[in-house]
Amino acid sequence: MRDYLDLLKTADQDAIRARRAETATRLAQPKKGFLRFREPYEALRHLQAQCTDFSQDAVTIGAADELGETDRRLVHDAMRAFMPWRKGPFKVFGVEIDAEWQSWRKWNRLLPALPDLTGKVVADIGCNNGYYMFRMLEQKPRCVIGLEPFLQHYYCFKALRHLAGADELFIELMGVEDIPLFPSCFDVVFLMGIIYHRISPVEMLREIRAAMQPGGVLLIESQAIPGEEPVALFPEERYAKVPGTYFVPTANCLRNWLVRTGFTEVEIFCSHPMSSEEQRKTAWMTFESYEDFLDPRNPALTAEGYPAPLRVFLRAVNPK
Repeated sequence: MRDYLDLLKTADQDAIRARRAETATRLAQPKKGFLRFREPYEALRHLQAQCTDFSQDAVTIGAADELGETDRRLVHDAMRAFMPWRKGPFKVFGVEIDAEWQSWRKWNRLLPALPDLTGKVVADIGCNNGYYMFRMLEQKPRCVIGLEPFLQHYYCFKALRHLAGADELFIELMGVEDIPLFPSCFDVVFLMGIIYHRISPVEMLREIRAAMQPGGVLLIESQAIPGEEPVALFPEERYAKVPGTYFVPTANCLRNWLVRTGFTEVEIFCSHPMSSEEQRKTAWMTFESYEDFLDPRNPALTAEGYPAPLRVFLRAVNPK
């Protein structure tokens, strides 16, 4: 397996390799929390799909008739072990995974602002199970590197990548706070559903810009509150029942953050209200979802009484 670090000459390679070694040592421990996701990944290592399709709404890896009954059951059980599935849909050797988010809707909104990814080095920060990384493959990027701090999503992606034979995709068990390890590395950065979880969003944007090549493009998607004023909501404890939510900006506030951190050509290219058609409970994600996060008497408000979220999309350029 090739190493994307061979392509990133400006990355802090010693520090990244040291982190990898530490992670490998930690995950090799026979702890229940690690084995829960490591074992289903390892159980699939003998399988690889003969056919894939990343161009449709559902990322398709393999067909049901490629496997016998025993291996089909193994795949089904492994996919269930990676629940809850937040991003999707996927079809894996005939197993149809209806994730909480209909992520194809977000991908379709991104397409009009998407730069040409052919031959590019791309980062997906907070990549989850890699749904958007797989969708990028149709454009033939040089490589896509996902940063994902949660073990469930990390092993889920590793299983899907192996089954798909997607050698252009990589993942590190890291978060956005690790982006300084990658100075001047990326042609395109995706930052979706992350910024409102950060205590210091402006500092985070500065660090992301420092990780980009001159002329690189940032695509950012975020929760937002309605309004034209450049302000942000700072919830007392939770927003839409989600802890760890800090600044929820208006679209213009987010635009100003990008301008103040040195980005140019900043464009708000999409804004839409959230809905339970796009984010909802399914057989593959059985916990509370969007409709549970709202005031049942007034869906224009969250359960806490704050304005219900919009989703906003912005495109910005790291100047040359």
